[in-house]
Amino acid sequence: MKNTTQRVVMASLLAALVCVATMLIRIPSPLKGYINLGDGIVLLSGFLLPMPYGFLAAAIGSALADIFSGYVLYAPATFIIKGVMALIAYFGVKLLSKNLKDLPSKIIAAVVAEVFMVAGYFVFEGFLYGFVPSAVNILPNAVQGVAGIILSIILVRVFEKSKIKLN
Repeated sequence: MKNTTQRVVMASLLAALVCVATMLIRIPSPLKGYINLGDGIVLLSGFLLPMPYGFLAAAIGSALADIFSGYVLYAPATFIIKGVMALIAYFGVKLLSKNLKDLPSKIIAAVVAEVFMVAGYFVFEGFLYGFVPSAVNILPNAVQGVAGIILSIILVRVFEKSKIKLN
């Protein structure tokens, strides 16, 4: 997909899907956050779209979900964390696919992106609530990360089998 208009449309669609996936199922976590399925689409945005489109789709969709859900305080951190997750997914696959097959490179890139997410929210919540209390959200965020990895790998396989290539 080389057309800028097509990339903007796909980034907008993925941003909307990130927002919906994030808001669809929200399981409250112990310290004011929530577990959701948005990470699967965040990673998918990084796998499918070139930069900056993947970054913006992940960042805007996730931040909008926080705003619409009443977590306005989290929106700026979410914008950065989720956008960087898409960057890690995109560049991780680019770097790793030189030496590894496609699936392992996507899995490793997704794991690194999710570790970044867990660390990012730990630091953000650490400054808000203290680092000892914020440690309680590490496990729920990690569970969300594992779900995101599984969902993103399933969805990217669906796109590949459908011969949909966005990069």
